[in-house]
Amino acid sequence: MKHTVSLKENHLFRRLYSKGKSAAAPTVAVYVRPNRLAKSRLGVTVGTKVGKAVRRNRVRRRIREIYRVHENRMCSGFDMVVVARVRSAHAPYAEIERDLLRLLDKLGVYQKKGEGHC
Repeated sequence: MKHTVSLKENHLFRRLYSKGKSAAAPTVAVYVRPNRLAKSRLGVTVGTKVGKAVRRNRVRRRIREIYRVHENRMCSGFDMVVVARVRSAHAPYAEIERDLLRLLDKLGVYQKKGEGHC
């Protein structure tokens, strides 16, 4: 990931949940907040309701890969948390990708082709 680092501290996750903008889809929910840094920070949360460890890790890898592939069109300087919902465990990759990109676009982090930069 070029301009993104992992978000790992619990207090940063809690701050995003309480003060960040959010949007939800059937497969994922996204929380976003500007961080005043040159880099973005990405956190991925997959609860135990999604399944056992193998399934949770698979969903986590899919979300990280979707972000990595589309990172060149993401605005930098944001903290983002992607929360996988139960439906993401059985959803195809394309559905998770569509939902995630639509939510990031709605929150003003993702720039579609032909649009200006952040």
